[in-house]
Amino acid sequence: MRVRLLFILVVATVFLLDFAQCQKKEKEEPRPAAEKRQKKKAKPPGAKTAKPVVKKTKATPSRPRPDPPLPSPPVLTQVLERGKFQKVGDSLTVQAGDTLELRCKGKPVEWAFPDYLEEEDEGRLRVIQHSKYSSLVLVNSTGADTGEYICYPMYCEDSDCRREYDRAAKTFIFFSDPQELFVPSAEYYEVVQLRTNRPATLPCQVTSPDAMVTLHREFPPEEVKVDGVEISFNLKKGFTIHRPKAHHAGSLFCMASYRDLRQISTKYMLIYVNYPVAPPSPTIRASLHSVHAGQNLQVTCTVLGESEVVIDFTWEYPGQKIGRPPYTQDSTWTLRSGGQTRQQSETVLMVDGVRAVDQGTYTCTASNLAGSTSVSTTVTVLPERTARSRHH
Repeated sequence: MRVRLLFILVVATVFLLDFAQCQKKEKEEPRPAAEKRQKKKAKPPGAKTAKPVVKKTKATPSRPRPDPPLPSPPVLTQVLERGKFQKVGDSLTVQAGDTLELRCKGKPVEWAFPDYLEEEDEGRLRVIQHSKYSSLVLVNSTGADTGEYICYPMYCEDSDCRREYDRAAKTFIFFSDPQELFVPSAEYYEVVQLRTNRPATLPCQVTSPDAMVTLHREFPPEEVKVDGVEISFNLKKGFTIHRPKAHHAGSLFCMASYRDLRQISTKYMLIYVNYPVAPPSPTIRASLHSVHAGQNLQVTCTVLGESEVVIDFTWEYPGQKIGRPPYTQDSTWTLRSGGQTRQQSETVLMVDGVRAVDQGTYTCTASNLAGSTSVSTTVTVLPERTARSRHH
């Protein structure tokens, strides 16, 4: 009896030890992710399902991004001495003989200066491009260097660069010379065309902005009135005749006075040209539109227009293909039309002994300073008449 009870106790103890070991293993082993998720509690039938609350927010309209600010135009500065600079305005006065040094911020930039300096090859002018700016250095300056100096920023794509004209920095520099009041000119006489369709300028520029300048006529000798309307003066440009007329023509010059010095400029020969308001309007007619071989043919081109306007005529005709030279008669005369004086210009193309190759289109082109206009007509060449048909 005791042995049986002991046996039962041993078996029970082993069973309890095994059960405790299994429980320990279950706690140590990680459960699968699916087992970790908590199961949703089943809702009793008829229970209301709560809808998720969606919080509404006001949509903020997207604001357009502002355009990036345009780069500011470059600033011209003058180097006065080492480490000392001054900003350059619309104009600048430098004593002739001094050295001029300008700086323009940017990389790269391009300079423009008076044509005289571009043609000169004396090494007085140097342009140096630094990492952040460009320098223009002019040594041994003279009154002839007076003019406009411009710094252009360059816009580059790969190796292709172009000037940005709207961002240019410019200044007009007077190189004041006590002995030369006018910018020297290589010509004793300069011809200026007075065209009725645009202003004309006499470019008598002075080297000092303090010089007093007047305009004079050589024959008869007199001072020309400068009223600021018909004729005006600008120190940087000279005298401008805004609406040229025939009475402005002739030989004129400028006179400058500064302190005790008085000088005259080069002389300007003003030639009046009645500039036409429009290209010519020619008309064309042939003496015969159907001409028999062997007969003579005349094609006339006429222009009725403004007086004193030169008309140039040129022809295109079938005979050119075989080298037939043009034989023309040109004439011009004046007539009254509608109470006005008009000018009629005319050219006649003459073809003697017409042949089959003369059949085709005849074109006349009339040209003046305002442009050109062409008109055409067609001529048919018939077989040569027989003696019998000529008799009838």
